Amino acid sequence: MPSELIREESRCIAHEIRNHTSICEIYTTIIKKTLADNNIDNKTINNALECIHKSVKMINNSVIDLKSLNNLKPSYHKASELIKQSIELSKIYKQDKDIEFKNEINTDGEIFVDENKFLACMINLLKNANEAIEETGEIVVRTESENNNLLIKVSNNGRQIPKEVHSDLFSEGFTTKKTGSGLGLFICKNNLELQNAELSLIKSDKNSTEFQIKIPLR
Repeated sequence: MPSELIREESRCIAHEIRNHTSICEIYTTIIKKTLADNNIDNKTINNALECIHKSVKMINNSVIDLKSLNNLKPSYHKASELIKQSIELSKIYKQDKDIEFKNEINTDGEIFVDENKFLACMINLLKNANEAIEETGEIVVRTESENNNLLIKVSNNGRQIPKEVHSDLFSEGFTTKKTGSGLGLFICKNNLELQNAELSLIKSDKNSTEFQIKIPLR
C-alpha cells in the first residue's frame, strides 16, 4: 500500500476514534454535573469517572500518533505520582480475580517523560501482569536507584513466560496470547526508548515474572 494511502487511511481512522472518545468526554461531564446538582458524593463513581477521563486522554494521545509520528511532549513528573496513577487505572483489569496490588516506592524523584505515553506503557505492563494471574495473586511495583537512574520493577506471581520466547517478547507481532496483537510490548519499548528509558524482562520463573523500566532521574 503506498505511503500516502496509508497516511490518509490513518487520518480517517483517527477521526472516527476521536468522534467516539468525544462522546465519552461529553457523558462524563454530564454525569459529573448531575452528581453535583444532586449533592451526590460517591467515591467509587468519582474514581471511575477519573479513570475514564485518564483513559480517554491516553486514547486521544494515541490518535495523534496516527496523524503524526512526532508528537512526544516530555516534561518533568514525579515518578511516584505516575506510578500511583497507573496502578489505579489498571485495577479495572482485575475483574473477578483476587489480586492484591503492592506499591513499594523505595526511591522517588523526577523523570523527564511524556505523561500519557509513559502511563500507557506502565498500564500495559500491569495489564499483562493481571492476565498472567489465573485467579489469585499479587502484583508488585517497586522502585530502586542505580547510578542516577530510577529502576521501576513490575512483578507478578502468575504464569511463567517460557524461556524459549524471552528473546522475542519485544518483537513486533510476537504474542503468546490467543487474541493478542503482538504490539503492546513492542510499542512500549519503542516509546520508552524515545524517552531515554529502557524496558527489559529481568526474570520469569515459577515464582515470579519481573519487568523493569530504567530511566534517568533529574
